[in-house]
Amino acid sequence: MSAIDLLVICIYCLTLPFIAFALSGRQDSVSTYVGGRHDLPWWAICLSLVATETSTLTIISIPGIAYGGGMVFVGLGVGYVIGRSLVAWLFLPRYFSGHAGSVYQYLGRRFGQAMERTVSVTFLVTRVLAEGIRLFAGMLPVAAILSVMEFPLPQWLVMVVIVGLTLGYTMLGGLRAVVWSDAIQLVVYVMGAAACVALLYHHATDMQIHMLRHSNRFHLFHRSRLYFLDPYTPCAAMIGGAIMAMASHGTDQLLVQRVLAARSLADARKALVGSGVMVGCLFALLSLVGMLLWARNDERSLAAMGLTTSDALFPDFIVHGLPQGLAGLLVAGLLSATMGSLSATLNAMTSATLLDFAAPCRTMARWARLSPLGFARLVTVLWAVVLVLVALGFARSNGPAVVFGLSVASCAYGPMLGVFVFALFSRRADRRDVLPAFIVTLAVMCGAMLFWRPHGHAIAFTWLVPLGVAIMLACGGLARGIRQGRA
Repeated sequence: MSAIDLLVICIYCLTLPFIAFALSGRQDSVSTYVGGRHDLPWWAICLSLVATETSTLTIISIPGIAYGGGMVFVGLGVGYVIGRSLVAWLFLPRYFSGHAGSVYQYLGRRFGQAMERTVSVTFLVTRVLAEGIRLFAGMLPVAAILSVMEFPLPQWLVMVVIVGLTLGYTMLGGLRAVVWSDAIQLVVYVMGAAACVALLYHHATDMQIHMLRHSNRFHLFHRSRLYFLDPYTPCAAMIGGAIMAMASHGTDQLLVQRVLAARSLADARKALVGSGVMVGCLFALLSLVGMLLWARNDERSLAAMGLTTSDALFPDFIVHGLPQGLAGLLVAGLLSATMGSLSATLNAMTSATLLDFAAPCRTMARWARLSPLGFARLVTVLWAVVLVLVALGFARSNGPAVVFGLSVASCAYGPMLGVFVFALFSRRADRRDVLPAFIVTLAVMCGAMLFWRPHGHAIAFTWLVPLGVAIMLACGGLARGIRQGRA
């Protein structure tokens, strides 16, 4: 690693926490800590949403997918915009009218505290598993790049340092620090990706550019008859992607928390829909990196270049194809992607814990002789410890456990969206029907993820959420019919 690269990485990692804390302002209450005073500009929330839902895995995976498949991930972005638009106009007015701090408090008012806490626990468990594996997997390419650049550090040490830095500004600055740091982090890795596109295009020959322009890699969808096994067909991308976006941005505290911090419903809608457009643009930018690398390598396969997986493509280019300084910026971008999703997760899990389990938290705060704000910060620290332990646990597991960790959030999204559909649009829905249906659907989805292999392949991730919603609605309707039959 050159001195310039190391300097860029160190400057970034050391200055970001101070900038985030300075922008966050004074935290004087729990509501400010988890709600951000509800005065954040919509564009900052928009950037924060994009940074939260993307990670190091996003940055390294999409160029590899585009290398072999073209712009198919941009097709998913179309579905994401559709889904977020539906959330903006159907869900957000209900949330803002109730002045909820946690999205699950809406369920509590509609179906009672048992429903609220059941869904909140589901969010906490699935978020711990999903973010734990993202943290572990996100540090693997960073540690590998540092090792090749002659600055070897153990993967666990990189993880602990990043978690420590992220925890510092998240614990002290609350949601405002998370939002502003996310905005900065997104700008860093977008600048790095844009610089890669400019560099690759500048050094490409006329023949390579001609080859790329006349290839079939600018199609947004796959033409496949395997509708439920291929996530990139038009139906899977637009319908499945839209429903998946409705679940993630309409029922997940991780993302809804940011939207609820907006100044008004109009600002929240702009932030939410704008984030969908920005995600599509980010997918396009990262896909261009992969496609330009395909042209640069004269259509050679990954195996011919000595790469074992598509995820190794972009890290290999960072190490061997970038000039000094820019390589450091890209490594900083990879770190920022991990820090952005991690800080958002810590704050969202803290808010769900404090708001959905308010009475037990007040009791524990009195027992520990801590102020409400001090207890909130302690909860943030405890969740950080849990995430590190879960990530280290995945480090000693094999492939199927990794797949489980990445898929578990999608399995929970379907039942959660189904619950909110009942709450928002069915006046006759009753807790006695919805709560058992939610538990049964969650169990069925976990079983489907683990054991259902049609034609020997796992069901496409874009169809997991629609499947869960359909099962949840069917179970809820069946439970209501049985209860009424007994009455």
